[in-house]
Amino acid sequence: MRSRGSSRGRRTPLGALMAALALVGGLLTAAAAPAAARPDDSPAPQHMAESYSWKNVRIDGGGFVPGIVFNRKEKNLAYARTDIGGAYRWDQSGKRWIPLLDSVGWDHWGWTGVVSLASDPVAPEKVYVAAGTYTNSWDPGNGAILRSSDRGATWQSTALPFKLGGNMPGRGMGERLAVDPNRNSVLYLGAPSGNGLWRSTDSGVTWSKVTAFPNPGNYVQDPNDTSGYASDNQGVVWVTFDERTGSSGSATKTIYVGVADKDNTVYRSTDAGATWSRVAGQPTGYLSHKGVLDTKNGYLYLTTSDKGGPYDGDKGQVWRYATATGEWKNISPLADADTYFGYSGLTVDRQKPGTLMVTGYSSWWPDTQIFRSTDSGATWTRAWDYTSYPNRSFRYTQDISSVPWLNFGTNPTPPEVTPKLGWMTEALEIDPFDSNRMMYGTGATVYGTENLTAWDSGGQAKITPMVKGLEETAVNDLASPPSGAPLLSALGDIGGFRHTDLDAVPAKMYTSPSFTTATSLDYAETSPNTVVRVGNNDTAPRIAFSTDNGANWFQGTEPPGVTGGGTVAAAADGSGFVWSPDGASSVYRTTGFGNSWTASSGIPAGATVESDRKNPKKFYGYKSGTFYVSTDGGATFTAKASSGLPAESVRFKAVPGTEGDIWLAGGTASGAYGLWHSTDSGATFTKLPGVQQADTIGFGKAAPGASYQTLYTSAKIGGVRGIFRSTDTGKSWTRINDDAHQWGWTGATLTGDPRVYGRVYVGTNGRGILRGDLS
Repeated sequence: MRSRGSSRGRRTPLGALMAALALVGGLLTAAAAPAAARPDDSPAPQHMAESYSWKNVRIDGGGFVPGIVFNRKEKNLAYARTDIGGAYRWDQSGKRWIPLLDSVGWDHWGWTGVVSLASDPVAPEKVYVAAGTYTNSWDPGNGAILRSSDRGATWQSTALPFKLGGNMPGRGMGERLAVDPNRNSVLYLGAPSGNGLWRSTDSGVTWSKVTAFPNPGNYVQDPNDTSGYASDNQGVVWVTFDERTGSSGSATKTIYVGVADKDNTVYRSTDAGATWSRVAGQPTGYLSHKGVLDTKNGYLYLTTSDKGGPYDGDKGQVWRYATATGEWKNISPLADADTYFGYSGLTVDRQKPGTLMVTGYSSWWPDTQIFRSTDSGATWTRAWDYTSYPNRSFRYTQDISSVPWLNFGTNPTPPEVTPKLGWMTEALEIDPFDSNRMMYGTGATVYGTENLTAWDSGGQAKITPMVKGLEETAVNDLASPPSGAPLLSALGDIGGFRHTDLDAVPAKMYTSPSFTTATSLDYAETSPNTVVRVGNNDTAPRIAFSTDNGANWFQGTEPPGVTGGGTVAAAADGSGFVWSPDGASSVYRTTGFGNSWTASSGIPAGATVESDRKNPKKFYGYKSGTFYVSTDGGATFTAKASSGLPAESVRFKAVPGTEGDIWLAGGTASGAYGLWHSTDSGATFTKLPGVQQADTIGFGKAAPGASYQTLYTSAKIGGVRGIFRSTDTGKSWTRINDDAHQWGWTGATLTGDPRVYGRVYVGTNGRGILRGDLS
């Protein structure tokens, strides 16, 4: 489940690992699970022998927020959904988001992808989530409907007979999941992959297909994509009720449904879902991303695009349908000839009928665009206009002081500005109780304003990040050096940070150079001011060095053939580096800061590389079940242990301060899987009994009275999946997380803190970096 490296394209699971995971339905609550049976040779882990507290290392945002949902009955009740990082509820008192799906465990990791969310308009304490990350083979399990009667504090689940795609193309359309505002036991779900429209009549407990619905959709982004990612039918994409056509306790009669079909994109039922028909006169040639009904004026509004998003979209239109007369009217803010993007974000001001806003979600340059109308779409104003090119005027100000890295370290020339208003702006909502408050999601954050109506009177709406508490980064690597910043991170999509204050948002991301995704980083163990990182970019550079603990960086040259970051290791004293980049025909070494590279011999291309943490001449590598050792600074490697080691999905590290002391974790359920230890530089490895599965290994400060580093791992021990700690060289293990704190998949990276006993940093695939401390 590492990042795919494209701008939110992104975070594809490791195929072999994911094939080993089985998704099962059940109850998701904070309650402890019953103990599982253990093999005879498996010691029981000590469960929560010491209490741990968990909180995020603050970054604030860092990922795509495709949906924001306000409850229309209860003020200040709002939710945000993310594509891989779960769902959140807004806490008005703290002006922050509260994560709701941290209880999703390893075997249910796909449920951290949220394709839709519905807040019950009759009983606000109820909320529903349509969960599932991929509809292709990357997610082996089917989707599920999660339901909560306590605003997301606890959940129950119903498994579906098909997959859902919270991180698939078209995920910004919606909402696909909707609650009948008159009879709230009735819910509808628009499904992808040709599975049609589904309905529940018992508050989401059971579901059945609406067999009368005639069109399961036909639009695919790329029919030639053999992975199944871009070739999936995006399906039924939104459901909207006309609440005027029902009464309390009786099902709403008129329901509108959007379909990913450019010729037939809107359907309607006037008999509570018994029969359906294509709405006559509707626009063709575009996909309706959203359908929102202004019940006061009787207008159904559509935002459309020629593509499914969230990245693509070259043309689009905005349409208004008069429900009383059947008249369709093109109310697009721009003429077709002037449009180079699709429309998606769509919201109606419930306090001021006739006021609506839409976004040009795929206007990447010079910025996204937000349009506003106060006369039902007859006329529009926009967030920014050209004055004399390249200069622009703005109906907003933007203050990112609370999340300063949102300028991405750029200094563009006009017409671009920094920070950007956003991109992939498919989520846009005006608070139904407050015309001045609006929130919208981007590919990196949630922005909002609390003086929106200033826009209409010649003033400027003040836009600020409204993202505190929402942590959505995919973490590829972590390092906690013995001095300097307590933590360095390598992240998908936004590169990574030097975290000097774990409770404060970093001032800036890594720059000079910046990577779209950082894949690996390392510091010199005895000279921790020396740091190296590698990552993905469309072109060079893909490697960077720092001599001040990651505060400032300079780029190195590249060997031939490099296409991606791969893995990198720093000599213990910083005297050299070994790099195993993607695309290259060899592993490479340098004795400077990447001014020149020499191919290493004896080790295959693409091997994972690490360094010994004491001997600066010693490096290690691993690929396809074989361990490799170099004693000459990475010039030559020799194959060592291979018997009994896993063939794939392996991560290993050397212990600081002791030469040749190596721990290796990994494997798959269909082969060798567990945790191994070597004290002779990889000549031999011993498998630890009782550790059935292990995916990461990290070291931290030794326990009081102990001389050996504390071990941390994301593993299955004694039949239980969790985050474990050992203070006695792996002889016994303590589970330090609990069932309420699982965060889906935690198999990419983990490290202890060498300065604080008991502290561990856990990398997630969409919930950022979790920091655990002894309470």
